Amino acid sequence: MSPVLTLRSVVAGYGAGDILKGVDLELEAGTVTCLIGPNGAGKSTVLKTVSGLLNPRLGTITYQGEDLNRLSPKARLLRGIVHVPQERSLFPSMSVWDNLLMGGYAMKDQRLVRSRIDDAVKAFPICTKRAKEHAGSLSGGEQKQVELARTLVLDPTLILLDEPSIGLDPRSRTTVFASIRALASDGRTVLLVEQNARSGLSAADVGAVLETGVVRLVGSGASLLDDPEVARLYLGAAGAQASRPSTPAST
Repeated sequence: MSPVLTLRSVVAGYGAGDILKGVDLELEAGTVTCLIGPNGAGKSTVLKTVSGLLNPRLGTITYQGEDLNRLSPKARLLRGIVHVPQERSLFPSMSVWDNLLMGGYAMKDQRLVRSRIDDAVKAFPICTKRAKEHAGSLSGGEQKQVELARTLVLDPTLILLDEPSIGLDPRSRTTVFASIRALASDGRTVLLVEQNARSGLSAADVGAVLETGVVRLVGSGASLLDDPEVARLYLGAAGAQASRPSTPAST
């Protein structure tokens, strides 16, 4: 099968500076790919070039065989590419249910909207359990679940997630990553940027290390978790220690 998304030699940045300096990456259907790397490496910039918020200066981005470079953000959205930003995007003073309805505000077929909302609440029951409450009263993890539910109203093929675990406690983080895995199990493709490298790679089928605007290493999420160099650089001292093979005690 052809990749859902292909980036070839993508160069992009802001003003006179290039952040991405030749990114190559492929995403297969129904998989979770996690981008890790130091601050400033260009992880969020990759998402913006795919969603159309930033146009690449050089290179090509192909989605389901179509060149995305000339398409507007709206055109990409209509083709099934949904970008969930790092910042909370719910309307805090509106109810959870009204926030969910906002996912279909641009759709004319209200019957289709209702059908997709039914599917979204099956995947994220919190939308009915807390339907009448203000979205701002929910915890960070609960808000992220509502954001993910809202994307399902658009029936996306490709979901771009920027730091979904930021500010979450460990329990909420676990719930959110389980939800991300469920999206992939349903056949959707996820490109994930995550500073919490251990959590991101644990949830990912594929991991990619981005450094100075270039993808330096690609492998399965599990293989990168077990890579001593990746552990040393991105998983912290505990991760590096866990990645080393145990040695027998001396006698």
